[in-house]
Amino acid sequence: MRKDIMDIMACPLCKSPLTLRIEEEKDAEVVKGSLTCTKCGEAYPIEDSIPNLLPPSLRG
Repeated sequence: MRKDIMDIMACPLCKSPLTLRIEEEKDAEVVKGSLTCTKCGEAYPIEDSIPNLLPPSLRG
């Protein structure tokens, strides 16, 4: 996931801003980490540079 798209991302549940936590980064791209909602606190994983923004009940 590119860090420069953070300004357009929002929590799919409550539409609030997300904060980024980086665990692994390569060439200015987040490979592994998470996005956490600043309002409801829901966390969304980033694996292999892909953020999983599905609601918790639909994640596999």
